[in-house]
Amino acid sequence: MILGIGTDLCDIRRIEAVLDRFGDRLAQRILTPDEQKRVFRRSNPAGGLAQRFAAKEACAKALGTGFGHGVFWRDLVTDNLPTGRPIMRLAGGALKRLERLTPPNMLARVDVTMTDEYPMANAMVIISAVHRGFSIRPGPRKP
Repeated sequence: MILGIGTDLCDIRRIEAVLDRFGDRLAQRILTPDEQKRVFRRSNPAGGLAQRFAAKEACAKALGTGFGHGVFWRDLVTDNLPTGRPIMRLAGGALKRLERLTPPNMLARVDVTMTDEYPMANAMVIISAVHRGFSIRPGPRKP
């Protein structure tokens, strides 16, 4: 069951201009320290920052609040699994909102995808609920 969908598009050139003018202040405002390390390790930090900016905007939209009602930028944390797959972890007010959205006896799932192709970065977030104990592994095949 889909609980929310959000998408966002960010112009990397805008992020480059902000980095040129204000340094890493935007990153400090919207990213956790671990996210900042990941972004500034890249050869093009503006692209990584734009991706995460878009992902956080998309998640706030999927939650149905935007950045308000107790949902803050650093409550939405982007990360990657060892396989490289992007994930979104929620904390603080964002996690409370997610818990309110999730029906009883169900688990919330937050799927995120991010990409950038200069000069744009894009992200999409789908929040869904699955029954506890639900498995996406196929069962035994019938002959």
